[in-house]
Amino acid sequence: MPSVSVKLYSLFFKLILKRRLQNRIQNPNSNDDINTSFGVTSRPEETIAPANPVFTDAVATKDIHIDPSSSLSIRIFLPNTCLVKDSGVSIMRSQLESRSFPSNSSNGVPRRNSYGSPETYNVAATRTNRRSSYSNGYSTDDLSAGSENGTYRGYSPFRSKCRKLPLMVQFHGGGFVAGSCDSVANDFFCRRIAKVCDVIVVAVGYRLAPENRYPAAFEDGMKVLHWLAKQANLAECGKSLGKKVDSRKADVQGHIADAFGASLVEPWLAAHGDPSRCVLLGVSCGANIADYVARKSVESGTLLDPVKVVAQVLMYPFFIGNTPTHSEIKLSNSYFFDKAMGILAWRLFLPEDEFDLDHPAANPLNPNRGGPPLKRMPPTLTVVAEHDWMRDRAIAYAQELKKVNVDAPVLDYKDCVHEFATLDMLLRTPEAQACSEDIAIWVKKYISFRGHEFSY
Repeated sequence: MPSVSVKLYSLFFKLILKRRLQNRIQNPNSNDDINTSFGVTSRPEETIAPANPVFTDAVATKDIHIDPSSSLSIRIFLPNTCLVKDSGVSIMRSQLESRSFPSNSSNGVPRRNSYGSPETYNVAATRTNRRSSYSNGYSTDDLSAGSENGTYRGYSPFRSKCRKLPLMVQFHGGGFVAGSCDSVANDFFCRRIAKVCDVIVVAVGYRLAPENRYPAAFEDGMKVLHWLAKQANLAECGKSLGKKVDSRKADVQGHIADAFGASLVEPWLAAHGDPSRCVLLGVSCGANIADYVARKSVESGTLLDPVKVVAQVLMYPFFIGNTPTHSEIKLSNSYFFDKAMGILAWRLFLPEDEFDLDHPAANPLNPNRGGPPLKRMPPTLTVVAEHDWMRDRAIAYAQELKKVNVDAPVLDYKDCVHEFATLDMLLRTPEAQACSEDIAIWVKKYISFRGHEFSY
């Protein structure tokens, strides 16, 4: 069972969240003075972590507003493993050593049961420090920077020091009405994922409800994928043109400029991103967005080239339906997010004339959901918690995927609650760290050139 402190925090958390949801239902147009089509991507109560474009803790971050017609934005998390030493040898993280954690192991980390393949899974990692700061072969100006006379002194990629990394597009949680891609909790989680998975994380700041109801957040997810494809294509055009960014940075990636001379290419992604290895990761309601984007990417086919979604990770997805499952009945008053608050969130997100718990956005098992057949879906890892009322429907969806031969294991964490790996209070628990490592092991199977060595 969760600790007493978690139970007490959950009680106050639910009281505050329920009050905020009810206030938004009673005053849905309280922000009429704002252009609602532009939308908002965070709330005043959110604690924001500022972007830091240098590798002070092995990950550099940058915020980009990618859609001038809306508030859609992203935060890029670039791990320092993207750098290559002067000798041309890539800076690689030490390989994961094989280990296994039985449920009664001395380290006290409650491990998950798997509903995936019947083989016994061994989790690879060590309890030693997983990362180190790589600065050998670089000057201080390359890896650290400040602001002098208003000049940008963050990390700028150099062609001779570039290593391509997979992309992971992350969608935060918050019931479609709260949360932010640059919140302190999401920033911490994305940094951890970028390190353990050795990927560039693109955290999406989608528009929130009720200012922008369905399908705004889902469409924002697809806009990000199209933006990534555009960036990759522009970068290739820049290479063929052989242009330089400016005379002061002669080694920087070529680019294409707009009428004002500003580069249209995002340099970090152009130098280090590999869009052909793209993974979607969704947290809670973000998992619903990730699953939608995965289906749309299958439908789009070559229209998204060179972006290719090779896998998706659904962390405790925000699935629901008119016919309650066993967990929705037994755990309806569970920790942090009970079912009543879930229904309130769906009322705020779905248009009033479309409110239905069997809506295609809410119930993945709806036979009238549409979209491509399940057998064309990418490999899907589902993470669920023992004390989460949403767990049964997520497991059922994974089982439907497995029936059509999609790789769809389920990681079930004992004595854990909804958002146990991403909630601010629980981010530093052993369970949260173990979950990130487990995700990394599975994801490596699809993004690593030697994937079989990292998989279960």
